[in-house]
Amino acid sequence: MSIAELRQLPRREKLQIVESLWSDLSADESLVQSPSWHGEELRKTEEDFKLGKVQVIDWEAAKRNLRKQFE
Repeated sequence: MSIAELRQLPRREKLQIVESLWSDLSADESLVQSPSWHGEELRKTEEDFKLGKVQVIDWEAAKRNLRKQFE
């Protein structure tokens, strides 16, 4: 599929393709390297969570909410 063909797809289909690609790329965690800034952001989020600044929601609910934004 070409980039031009991908651009013609609805957002929902594009997101499904991205999710499928990421599942494939991340199947072997040893091959996925996080950027250096990622660890710092995780530490900040953990601290915010401890301070009660972060609202936790179920991962499936989070994905549904994100998908609704792109429909």
